Amino acid sequence: MSSEQTLLQELAIYTDGACSPNPGLGGWGAVVLQNGEVVSELSGSEEMSTNNRMELTAAVKSLRSLASPSRIDLYTDSTYVKNGITDWIDKWQQNNWRTAAKTPVKNSDLWRELLDQIQRHDITWHWVKGHGTDRWNNRADELAVAARKQHQGQAGEPVSAEKTPGDAGDHIHLHTGVTCKHSAGVGSWAVVLNWREHVKILGERVTGMTANQLYLIAVISGLQSLKKELPVIVHTHSGYLYDGATTWLDGWRRRNWTTRDGNEVSNRSLWQELDALIKKYRVRFRLEDKENPPCFLQEAKELAREFEQGA
Repeated sequence: MSSEQTLLQELAIYTDGACSPNPGLGGWGAVVLQNGEVVSELSGSEEMSTNNRMELTAAVKSLRSLASPSRIDLYTDSTYVKNGITDWIDKWQQNNWRTAAKTPVKNSDLWRELLDQIQRHDITWHWVKGHGTDRWNNRADELAVAARKQHQGQAGEPVSAEKTPGDAGDHIHLHTGVTCKHSAGVGSWAVVLNWREHVKILGERVTGMTANQLYLIAVISGLQSLKKELPVIVHTHSGYLYDGATTWLDGWRRRNWTTRDGNEVSNRSLWQELDALIKKYRVRFRLEDKENPPCFLQEAKELAREFEQGA
């Protein structure tokens, strides 16, 4: 290690982004610390943005604010940012900023800026659970939300970090995201699994499937990947998945997988596979508000778009 490297100041940076609706008015926030003490707090907003752009902007702006090269532990609750910088970005560069599906990489302007900043600093990337118990992640979230609300002309102090209902107890949270272009016959699914401070991402691009089938495959794949038999809460925007699992499933089973009209249940094999997993993992389903979704559910949707493009 060179003497120049040993002289780098050591910092911790926590970043977060907020966007409501998505896309829509966005805000970002960052906290810079040295030896556990706040060095600076940064925030800003944009009239029209996305959650992913705000997460990336928070990282870029915080790194750009540093006057000299530093050794940094950077904490983000965005799996999009964490996976993008540690896994996807090398492939994007090799493909001249195109995905494996030959489509332009989304937010490439910010990814390029982030790469420029990485050249200046020695950065270790960390994922931290959003809206959890981490003091500085929650503070970054407050700054992002406050910046967005200030842009709207709303007065008041930064709001407290939101809590996900039903988090009491030791549950695994499974968040589903799906994209589907019926005319092209192309779709994708993504799952963000969260247990305590751990997160796992699954997903793939598929052809010839409906959105309903993709939601079923997403949950099945997520449950099959589990190594712990803990209770699971599935968070989804799909009324088909929610109603099927919470209302229709018992009747289908009693009628030997036929509807009340005597027809075979659509997607029968997938429902049967899911039915067995629901029993094994004591699964509960939660139909989330599309206007104010949990962060991981919003991220699952955006990750599905990335898988569709071949990220």
